[in-house]
Amino acid sequence: AGKGTQCANLVRDYGFKHLSAGDLLREEQDRPDSEFGSMIKDYITNGKIVPMEVTVQLLENAMTDYIKKREGREKGARFLIDGFPRKMDQALKFEEAVCPSQFTLFFDCPEDVMQERLINRGKTSGRTDDNAESISKRFKTFVELSMPVVDHFDKEGKVVKVSATKGPDEIYEEVKRRMGEKGFEMV
Repeated sequence: AGKGTQCANLVRDYGFKHLSAGDLLREEQDRPDSEFGSMIKDYITNGKIVPMEVTVQLLENAMTDYIKKREGREKGARFLIDGFPRKMDQALKFEEAVCPSQFTLFFDCPEDVMQERLINRGKTSGRTDDNAESISKRFKTFVELSMPVVDHFDKEGKVVKVSATKGPDEIYEEVKRRMGEKGFEMV
């Protein structure tokens, strides 16, 4: 649904530190001495969700590294975590072990629109999972495992839902409006 584009806009305009769960997993998968590399590759190739302990630890490590680089200025560190949580156990574990989220920004996109966008992205991205079969598996996994997370946070009043069927600029205008409703100001 153009998450990468929207995340780049949010980082630029709101000062978030962007962490992509998928990027962290792919980096770990490609790291030569990784004990989890082949397992991560297998899960991603088959459209499955990597075990929560691995993903939560990678995110926590990235957040801790960022805060350390801020040299004691951990106050005010704001994170935009893209593509996470994907399952209820991940959501609960992250909020318990790392920190509670302020809200979930949910880009609502029908499967046919998403598939067309991802196949087009696959022509230039070099990502092995941007093909029709993997996309279909990922969407099925999302509906079965990730939508319950969205529903859970929605019941807590922590979901900001944005339709992602329009162009990137129109979507971002809606994102900015909704961010303002949550009390976020542009930097």
